[in-house]
Amino acid sequence: MSFRPFTSESYAQDDRPEAWRDVLAAVGLQPAGGHSVLDGHATASHRHAAGVALTRMAAGAQSVVPLSRASEDLPIALMPVEDGMVLKSAGSHRIVPVGHLVLLPRSGDWSIVFQRDMRAIMLSVTSEALHGRLSGKPRLGGPRVVPPSGFADVFSRLLDATARTLDTLSDPEWNSVAQSFVDLLLTLVHQLASSASDAGSSATQAALLHRICQTIERRLDDPDLVPARVAQAEGISERYLQKLFETVGDNFTHYVRERRLQRAWADLSNPTETHRSISEIAYAYGFGDSAHFSRAFRHRFGLPPREFRQQEAERATAQHGVAGQRGWPQEALAQLRVHQSVETRSSVACAGAEARTTAERRHHHLPVEASRVHWGYFSRSLPPQIEITSGDTITIETLTQHASDDPELMISGDAAAESVFGWTRDRKNVDRRGAGPMDASVFGRGAGEGFGVHICTGPVAVKDAQPGDVLEVRILDIVPRTSRNPNHAGRVFGSSVAAWWGYHYNEFLGGPKPREAVTIYEIFDDAELPHACALYSYRWEPQTDPFGVVHTTYDYPGVPVAPATNKRRHGVLDGIKIPLRPHFGVIAVAPREVDFVDSVPPSYFGGNLDNWRLGKGAAVYLPVSVPGALLSVGDPHAAQGDGELSGTAIECSMTGTFEVILHKKADLAGQPFTDLSYPLIETETDWVLTGFSHPNYLAEFGAQGQSEVYAKSSLDLAMKDAFRKMRRFLMNVKGLSEDEAIALMSAAVDFGVTQVVDGNWGVHAILSKRLFQDAS
Repeated sequence: MSFRPFTSESYAQDDRPEAWRDVLAAVGLQPAGGHSVLDGHATASHRHAAGVALTRMAAGAQSVVPLSRASEDLPIALMPVEDGMVLKSAGSHRIVPVGHLVLLPRSGDWSIVFQRDMRAIMLSVTSEALHGRLSGKPRLGGPRVVPPSGFADVFSRLLDATARTLDTLSDPEWNSVAQSFVDLLLTLVHQLASSASDAGSSATQAALLHRICQTIERRLDDPDLVPARVAQAEGISERYLQKLFETVGDNFTHYVRERRLQRAWADLSNPTETHRSISEIAYAYGFGDSAHFSRAFRHRFGLPPREFRQQEAERATAQHGVAGQRGWPQEALAQLRVHQSVETRSSVACAGAEARTTAERRHHHLPVEASRVHWGYFSRSLPPQIEITSGDTITIETLTQHASDDPELMISGDAAAESVFGWTRDRKNVDRRGAGPMDASVFGRGAGEGFGVHICTGPVAVKDAQPGDVLEVRILDIVPRTSRNPNHAGRVFGSSVAAWWGYHYNEFLGGPKPREAVTIYEIFDDAELPHACALYSYRWEPQTDPFGVVHTTYDYPGVPVAPATNKRRHGVLDGIKIPLRPHFGVIAVAPREVDFVDSVPPSYFGGNLDNWRLGKGAAVYLPVSVPGALLSVGDPHAAQGDGELSGTAIECSMTGTFEVILHKKADLAGQPFTDLSYPLIETETDWVLTGFSHPNYLAEFGAQGQSEVYAKSSLDLAMKDAFRKMRRFLMNVKGLSEDEAIALMSAAVDFGVTQVVDGNWGVHAILSKRLFQDAS
């Protein structure tokens, strides 16, 4: 397939500018100033055919200029998909609205400036795609901005629709669309050239010649296609017709023969046309005699038609073999080294933290209550609750948002929990729950709309932390929060919901279908083998919150469940003890992109990682994106399996003690977390790399990111990201060649499904440190 995805995650930081330069060059562009600066995450979806390249790009702010190409190539077509693009040309600046086309000459003194982020679709059509067709060499006289109306609107809509489906089009489908782009762009350029006020007679002649060429294209099957008949149809003399072709160094007879041969060449090389005989193809393009066609084809392309078709078939088979496939091909069914030593914990601590004595390191405590949490969102604008210094330790209390599934067990008598969950008909202590609108104007669920559900304690500012640094968060201890209800004092409880966002929700065997179920657990963390046992379960019935909103599904966090509304089922999971895996589902620094970010989809900043390996004794390394880092912790889990299939783990309020170490950007060289652009987990025995369907969905999708990520995630994309990150880690940190890295991954790296319920699906890759014990 000619589809090629690009992601900056595949490359080390130093290699990304050159890789991005190659992406731009594919559509005839280059970075302004001659050097590429790629700041932050970048993705591109690219598809090419002979002489046609279409790319949808998403990257940070930058400027691009033309990469000098042959003058016979058609102008570059560019269409922004977000605001903030400026065209600079002839000393003027013009803001280009979303959806407007910009046609850019292949050379000249112009530049495109993406002031905030680059989000655009770009089409390049070179002379190779014309297959001998005359373009008439139209001249636009400079860049042109074309509003989406009339013919330009048709072109723009096709451009947008194709860019959205680049990865799903088959090669034959893409080739058909690519040829359509050639025809449409030719027509559009000629229209603009002929309508230019300074075009003069040359532009008029070019437009007339283009129209004549279109007439010829439609009549190539006519064996009697002669100059006189074409001239008569266009209302001009035969002599003037020949003069038009002479202006571009050609003549009518040669042009018609070339177009017929090129069209035949395209059909003979197309695997979907193998059912047509060579004679049929020859007759379809006006060759009345097979022998004459064979001689003309051999003279033009060096091989007789039969040998050429066989050569192309063998080439296609070879290309398919390189890609590899298990099972039947769809087409067949349709037709019946420099190694580095293992880094120890002591070696990765930042110099500043190591230099501080034990007496200088301080311990902090951040208790939980309504004013110290942010519910369901992350934000770069949140004021810090406390500031600590690198090397300090801090105890952070966290609450599960599922405590309201049984308020008697997990809220009553607990002043902090009652503060956070407090909600009467007159007041809700923590009003915003999610990153949605405060007026609940989307679904009417409540403030924040539940677009994000986790109760996060913080944020914690880290002194001197700046973008480009790395924050190491070591988990020293995790302690479950006991019930403060006198009737249950000292006991620990948790909840798990098989919810509507779970992977299972459309796969029920028995009724009612669909349904949501809540299971309440007791946690025995002090047992010889710590475990959880189910106490009872109930099916979710519509709940009316204190403001009078009815929640027919579990669609808004913290809705207090009234015991009288549900029928408890006892004896569930009878005799089963679930081993504990206490960990924090959410450990995050603030994202840089927008002010309110849904807490559910994880990303480069960490967030809702939901990886049970992030427990006591582990550490997570996070790239700092905002001053102070703004660390938040939440979503405490008592136990979880890989995948988190039902939508939740055993959610249980917990308190964690952390050591926070800041690694400054200038000191990252040679460390395992150098060039970090994703959450990196370290345990005593392993490195755990986190892959996502969309590594930075906020950058990739822009303003629509917090919606698009839910619609477009897949395990295939997450697996590719985990692979790319592990390959990068092995090559850049461990010094392996690419072949060595791939061999090691297949033999010794464990890839696993982290979660399939968090919007941005996750796959982790586990690399054992033991593999490198003897490496020199």
